[in-house]
Amino acid sequence: MTPVSRWSVVMAVALVVVAVPLVPRLLPVDDTEVSAAALLEQVLGSGDVGHSGYAETVGAVQLPVGEDLGDVGELLAGTTRLRVWWQDEDAWRVDRLLATGERDLVHAGPVTVAYDYEDARATITEDPDIRLPRAPDLLPPALARTALEDADPADVRRTGARRVAGVDAVGLRYTPPPGRTTVERVDVWADPASGLPLRVEVRATGSEDADVVSAFAEVEVERPDDERVAFRPSGDVEVERSETLDIADAAGRYAPFLVPESLAGLGRRGGPGAAAVYGRGVTRFLAVPLRSREADPLREQLAVAPGARAEEGSTVATDGVLTVLLTGGDDDRASWLVAGTVTPEVLAEAAEQLVRLEPVDRDGDG
Repeated sequence: MTPVSRWSVVMAVALVVVAVPLVPRLLPVDDTEVSAAALLEQVLGSGDVGHSGYAETVGAVQLPVGEDLGDVGELLAGTTRLRVWWQDEDAWRVDRLLATGERDLVHAGPVTVAYDYEDARATITEDPDIRLPRAPDLLPPALARTALEDADPADVRRTGARRVAGVDAVGLRYTPPPGRTTVERVDVWADPASGLPLRVEVRATGSEDADVVSAFAEVEVERPDDERVAFRPSGDVEVERSETLDIADAAGRYAPFLVPESLAGLGRRGGPGAAAVYGRGVTRFLAVPLRSREADPLREQLAVAPGARAEEGSTVATDGVLTVLLTGGDDDRASWLVAGTVTPEVLAEAAEQLVRLEPVDRDGDG
């Protein structure tokens, strides 16, 4: 074989190696005849579809929310890399991959373990009715089920199929009734066999691009082994228990208030307490009372956010799908944080009701 022939063979092999991963992307995407209503039902019922894989979420919501609100700001404002093993809604593990390590959540029944790999520390907490959003809530399946939970079949339609993580995923678009939500539309692409959402795009009213995108880059739609969702720490990991999960949980249990069954025409989720989620689907918000030591730094941050404004003693800021309102507070009264995917008018109406609440004696409650 001549040198030219040898180089020809080498080049041919190299081209094949490079081209093989591209072939699936170049093939036509198969679609199915499933109706929008049937696909919606599949998506909403996908909570117990076992799967594992790697996903990324990208958020364009730039609102400062402070350290007391956990990772909410980071999750909505940048790229989050997640590895998931999901048996069902009662047994799963989600690892958030960071430049310096990882932070894991391992869920078993009513308990979740938060494990910080770098600090070698694990915290066990019972799951409360009310909590702040966390990384698993932004995985494509969870995000889709939340956004579509109150979707009327009349407001959904089929869209074209799209290849996601090697799967010919079928498309669904939800256009919620306008007026109260900041969300203009939600696009979901799901595995046609199981209904498992593989890619979700949430777009705010007036936005040219999606404000939140969550998609699998790799996925295997089958139940992972028990070993994958188990938490078995090594001897050098410090394990502790915590009575409360986050600031919303703590306020809901112990703050001296009882929020009403409805605010701004939206019903309360869960039982009575000092914090609650109101509404469903893309028309929902969280209401939490804050002490001055938590509210004052947040108010300063919100005041300098782009588009922030003061309204009747409250600070209001909106970016994309998220609206945040913080009421004014003094030494004698709590400030109320209300935030969600609803319009400023909805939050203002809710805040007007909240600031009129009088403290109650909750000794022994919760």
